[in-house]
Amino acid sequence: MRIAVTGSIATDHLMAFPGRFVDQLLPDQLEHVSLSFLVDTLEVRRGGVAANIAYGLGGLRLEPVLAGAVGPDFAEYEVWLKEHGVDTGAVHVSTEHQTARFMCMTDRDTNQIASFYAGAMAESARIDLRALHARTPLDLVLVSPNDPGAMVRHTEQARELGIPFAADPSQQLARLTGEEVRNLVTGARWLFTNEYESALLLERTGWSRTEVLGRVGTWITTLGAQGVRIDAEGETSLTVAAVPDARVEDPTGVGDAFRSGFLAAVSWGLPLETAAQLGCAISALALAAVGSQAYEIEPGRLLDTVRTVYGERPAALLEPKLGQRA
Repeated sequence: MRIAVTGSIATDHLMAFPGRFVDQLLPDQLEHVSLSFLVDTLEVRRGGVAANIAYGLGGLRLEPVLAGAVGPDFAEYEVWLKEHGVDTGAVHVSTEHQTARFMCMTDRDTNQIASFYAGAMAESARIDLRALHARTPLDLVLVSPNDPGAMVRHTEQARELGIPFAADPSQQLARLTGEEVRNLVTGARWLFTNEYESALLLERTGWSRTEVLGRVGTWITTLGAQGVRIDAEGETSLTVAAVPDARVEDPTGVGDAFRSGFLAAVSWGLPLETAAQLGCAISALALAAVGSQAYEIEPGRLLDTVRTVYGERPAALLEPKLGQRA
């Protein structure tokens, strides 16, 4: 399956605060917040939602097409992605702006405060999926957080071309209008959110859960340490547990890693439960590393995790597929 991953490509600046954010907030002063946090560490890493997902798919030998906008500072990052199985031929390089920057601070409870500088991402709408599809036919388009205009354009182009698409508005839900969210969701084969984003999506669209499910194929909601819930119209909800006792180093990019595993498994024609189990296993790898692309996919280790946590059946289904990338 040829998957185009549209969305952000960024450099991550990851900081660790040894305390708890909630302890610094005074209930009677929330209208006048002015805080400065002294952090213990700073890690500068490769990131961006689309690049993170493409990295995971590349590690599973899916050879995804990355479609996002970057600045002239992208050369070293591009080499890294190519070395990890990502097709960067559809990346737009800006002559005016630097690659986007993600700045995130995590406290000891893994709560996060983040900011994002779009930079070259503002030019993402210049990427034409029609031209890309004409060169190499696409089987799926993933529309992940990006410049809002680009997200709308790429969704509409996927519809026009008849290409199945996955909607992953996540962090951009706070920025998008209700009309834009409804446009991005309607007709999606897959809809990805976390638990908070699912509530925000309902608020933005003005739809009920039933109405959302009537407009998408399958809604996948990640639940953090509780795993993932899979919903489809007329079907009983399916919940898959997360990998228990996973080592926690940095939660940044864990949801992106899940999407990589899930989409790889469904592209192989495996059951949704198995797809979610693979996604959770790869999420545990990402969680134990500092940086969204600091984990490595080792088939034997991954299969051992799936077998130990979820049983022999999903491991047996995955082994022929993962064995192909050994």
